[in-house]
Amino acid sequence: MELKGYSRRLFEDYLTIGSVMSIHGQARKVTTHTLQEMKSANEKITMLTAYDFSLAKLVDKAGVDIILVGDSASNVMAGHATTVPITLDHMIYHAQCVERAVDRALIVVDMPFGSYQGNSTVALESAVRIMKESNGHSVKLEGGSEVVESVKRILTAGIPVMGHLGLTPQSIYKFGTYTVRAKEEEEAAKLISDAKLLEDAGCFAIVLEKIPRELAKKVSQAISIPTIGMGAGPDCDGQVLVLHDLLGITMDFSPRFLRRYLNLSDAINNAITQYCDDVRSGDFPNEDESYSE
Repeated sequence: MELKGYSRRLFEDYLTIGSVMSIHGQARKVTTHTLQEMKSANEKITMLTAYDFSLAKLVDKAGVDIILVGDSASNVMAGHATTVPITLDHMIYHAQCVERAVDRALIVVDMPFGSYQGNSTVALESAVRIMKESNGHSVKLEGGSEVVESVKRILTAGIPVMGHLGLTPQSIYKFGTYTVRAKEEEEAAKLISDAKLLEDAGCFAIVLEKIPRELAKKVSQAISIPTIGMGAGPDCDGQVLVLHDLLGITMDFSPRFLRRYLNLSDAINNAITQYCDDVRSGDFPNEDESYSE
């Protein structure tokens, strides 16, 4: 039914008031406390990756709650097959670029492979470097009981920590495949146990990647901190995607959980092809695009 005149204005005012009254709408600056309030109010949390100033500025302006400076930069920015090669220095650089662009969103920085596993002292040193050198707001670690001591040590310095369970890409050589995790009862039970361990340790949220929807729902209900799903179904407290996948910049990765909102790959290709044609034909620059004496 099409709304016209006064009825349409009332409906638009209702939507505006609803947005302002929401936790998301009221937050001038998103914090870990904001996210907890959003879970309590049953408001969904939005999270996207960003690795550079220009795109981070657009993502923040669009109203995303969390910007993840992901180690997926290893794939989409550096062209590596896995996230393993990216270094702490690389992550700090990308986080610096993003931080300069962001006014509202909470910035979470992935701790890269080798910067926290097996040694909680090294983990703390790595997290402190990220916070001091990038001005990021928090860090994210992959794993459960295996990294809980590192989580606790980082938290002693007052650094907020986000957990990550399910498919953990830094462990790809251990898994051998990017298939759905925790389908078996034993692995599912460990994931639930790990989620509670991370909550008890002090994590402010947990990413659940590529696990069955029913399990993600069970975890989300079992813990009081927000869960952010990536291929984990709609029952998580929030969702995250890689920005380059969402925008259709990278087209060679098409998992079931991915929804592409644009096809920038074709749009960019067409624009650059047209530019090359215009230069070669002498059409660019034209009279209006040239300076006179």
